[in-house]
Amino acid sequence: MVIRKSFKIAVKALKTNKLRTGLAMLGMTIGVAAVLTMFALGTGAQQSVSKDVKSAGTTLINVRAGNFTRGGEESKIATGLGSATTLIADDAEAIRSQVQGVGYVSPLTRMRGWVAYGSDKTYTQVYGVGVDYAEMYDWNFEKGKFFKKGAVEDAENVVVIGTTLRDNLFADANPIGEEIEIHGEKFKVKGVFSTSDEEQSQMAVIPYTKLQKMLGINYLSNIMVSAEEAGKASDVAKDIVPVLRSRHKLESAPKPSTAAGLGLGGLQGATMSGGTPDDFTVKTQASEALTKGLNTSVAAFILANMPQMDQVNMQEMSGTLNRAGQTMTALLAAIATISLIVGGIGIMNIMLVSVTERTREIGIRRAVGARSYDVLMQFLVEAVTLGLAGGVLGIILGFLASFTITRTLQWDATVSPTAVALAFGIAAATGVFFGFYPARRASKLNPIDALRFE
Repeated sequence: MVIRKSFKIAVKALKTNKLRTGLAMLGMTIGVAAVLTMFALGTGAQQSVSKDVKSAGTTLINVRAGNFTRGGEESKIATGLGSATTLIADDAEAIRSQVQGVGYVSPLTRMRGWVAYGSDKTYTQVYGVGVDYAEMYDWNFEKGKFFKKGAVEDAENVVVIGTTLRDNLFADANPIGEEIEIHGEKFKVKGVFSTSDEEQSQMAVIPYTKLQKMLGINYLSNIMVSAEEAGKASDVAKDIVPVLRSRHKLESAPKPSTAAGLGLGGLQGATMSGGTPDDFTVKTQASEALTKGLNTSVAAFILANMPQMDQVNMQEMSGTLNRAGQTMTALLAAIATISLIVGGIGIMNIMLVSVTERTREIGIRRAVGARSYDVLMQFLVEAVTLGLAGGVLGIILGFLASFTITRTLQWDATVSPTAVALAFGIAAATGVFFGFYPARRASKLNPIDALRFE
């Protein structure tokens, strides 16, 4: 009851001098906006780094059907073994459910063919994938969106296309909702994605179940896997091998040779020193890039050290990112703290002036029976109201700042509900902290001296 009456008196008092109230709120508004902007920048930076890590392919693992290496005899690595029809969609689900550290899994099959829209057509790659594929590469969709799980389950005629393919077929037209022809069938365009990979930007991507039907097959060419952490990609790749060997009923595990065994860690194929060889190959994208074009024995040596390289690189990356994040957080926190202190001092100054101006009013209230506590609550509620009003404006300004950051820096700088609640709490706490002294000073005034004040 006392707080409600004090709030009404506070609002009335603040309206009396709008300019002074506005200037006092300005410091609090800037402080709260700085707090929210700090959170938005931190979130945006983390997501931007995560996107760069994903797009660099450091988390990707490629499981291929078949097992073929060139020049493997000198390292006693199996060559030309296995079949290209050994992987199926259930293998992908087994990897998702049985291997720890897996972030995303997508079946994959592909073909090259003509993609046409009206009289325009281009010869390019057509990929059949699962719903996780776009997340693995962190594609940005300029228009539309990726197809849903239901489209994969029902083998629907839907497609997303890269920006280069869009430019080749549609020029300046909006492709969303239009139909393009692939392998003699019509597909509805659901989205246009952008990527830094030029090869991907030329692709047409459809549900893998649909491409299997079109090609009359029930197997996969690849299974793409994304590890949750870049430093764990080699470990995840190694753990995939026994899962697939068990599913493919490869009875005995191959015994690693001195040259290749532990070095390959099951990532490149079975050795020839005994046991049933793998009918698949598993490689991290990093290992593929490092060993591309190399003799198999040299590749085996490099792959032997891939887990250690992943760990060292990830430790260095994590250390650098942590230091950069701590520096940015400290800098922004300092700016926000200074702004809040300035805003709090402004509130204290205005409240001290208000107490001086209303000394006679305080004396009258005390003379008619108001307690010291009532006067304290009146001015404390007024200070908190001033802080919260500035805080609300600061929250609005913080959202505008995060939107501007997103547009200008291309960071997904989002403001979480936790950040809003924290900023609102800081505004209230600042009002209480800086408003308490003026309120206490008002409550301690002698009623007789207050009535005599001119």
